[in-house]
Amino acid sequence: MQYEILEDEFVGIRIDKYLNEINEDYTRSFVQKMIEEGNVTVNGKTVKASYKLKKNDVIDIEEIENTELEVEAEDIPLDIVYEDEDLIIVNKAKGMVVHPGNGNYTGTLVNALLFTHKDRLSAINGVVRPGIVHRIDKDTSGIIVVAKNDKAHKTLSSAFKVHNITRKYIAVVKGIVEKDNIKIDLPIGRSATDRIKMAVTEKNSREAITHIKVLKRFYESGYTLVEAKLETGRTHQIRVHMSYIGHPLLGDDTYGPAKNEFGISGQVLHAKTLGFNHPTTGKYIEFEQEEPEEFKEILNKLK
Repeated sequence: MQYEILEDEFVGIRIDKYLNEINEDYTRSFVQKMIEEGNVTVNGKTVKASYKLKKNDVIDIEEIENTELEVEAEDIPLDIVYEDEDLIIVNKAKGMVVHPGNGNYTGTLVNALLFTHKDRLSAINGVVRPGIVHRIDKDTSGIIVVAKNDKAHKTLSSAFKVHNITRKYIAVVKGIVEKDNIKIDLPIGRSATDRIKMAVTEKNSREAITHIKVLKRFYESGYTLVEAKLETGRTHQIRVHMSYIGHPLLGDDTYGPAKNEFGISGQVLHAKTLGFNHPTTGKYIEFEQEEPEEFKEILNKLK
């Protein structure tokens, strides 16, 4: 993993603080551990945690296993859609975090999986993220794939990396989207004004492409139901892209209005379809899950 310091706002900041802010999976102590063990270099040289960043510094990180957390198994109900010797397809509920991290150490998908599948998950991502190939946001419901062995994990990770995955979401967005189909090709990176948020930016960003298809327009209430097909998979990609073009997701108080007439919290976004080539058979398989009850209730009110 590599970062280049191009923005003046980061100049003079301690490297441990910077890395803690830009990666939600890193605690300050874990960052310091990586630095102490020589897994973080600046311009090819090891540094101390107190090193203050300079303009154009290039930071390289060789991740180590995050063992500072002891993740406990918890008896939490899971909606398992499909399972075989290589993978598990879970229909994740809204409100569930995928894996333990800053401020969320219990009640996650990983805690639940350790109860039902202990010692039957891939070990590639260590004790904090066993089996986790990809993530969806806490308040996004829908399909996620989990790897049960390292071979399946590597194959699936490669497919995500080269965008050889079918991922379709449905969302309710503010306003009437006029065009039936939109291709949003705008790079996404960490926001320069709020390090918790992502933003459309040219600085320290990565390519992000979302294909939007209008499913239904609710003219009286001023909302639109859309399908969002991901060509890339950046953090908060759909939420950031839709907000940028003036159609933030209903309930998304991070990238949209703080309040809404439905009184709901968390974006109305559902990972509906996930398709890929099976890691062992090579055969294309696809899974689809209908939206949760809260989503359906909102659509009924909009009608």
